[in-house]
Amino acid sequence: MKTTLIVALMVVWLSTLLVFSACNSQEGFAIYLTRDDIPVSQMPILSHVDIADEPIISIDDIVTYKWGIHAIELTPEAYERVDELEVSTSGRSFVVCVDKQPIYWGAFWAGYSSQSFDGVTIAVKPIFPVENAPFSFQIGLGYPLPSFSQGEDPRSNSVIFESLEQAGKLK
Repeated sequence: MKTTLIVALMVVWLSTLLVFSACNSQEGFAIYLTRDDIPVSQMPILSHVDIADEPIISIDDIVTYKWGIHAIELTPEAYERVDELEVSTSGRSFVVCVDKQPIYWGAFWAGYSSQSFDGVTIAVKPIFPVENAPFSFQIGLGYPLPSFSQGEDPRSNSVIFESLEQAGKLK
């Protein structure tokens, strides 16, 4: 009887531990495509956008994040996944999240596009890659130059900074 009670208490304790660890698990910084591949031109008019089930870039894909210039060095596998995305000359929407909570949106942009864009971009197949960083992309502002962006810069959000710092990814 005493052994059964001890086993039952251990099962309850382990179950509680598993439940609380699952509730506290956090994904951190991640970049998602939109669930329904919403065109970039429609993003500003939407009040809510569903994100894809899995991120295109997760915190585990990030080797380093250079905060001052918003350059993100990825693992070779993650870099290839992003570089192989189908991106039209009018972009492909993404959402930057922390723990699946949207912080800001932007667009993957083809480096050969002749269209300008007023917003956050990640150039895929960039004409000018990030120097000395073979598996890196820059999270830029405006395309083709920062002067094409008229609004506020959402990239320096403190929630993003804290997530990257906590994960040991900042450089």
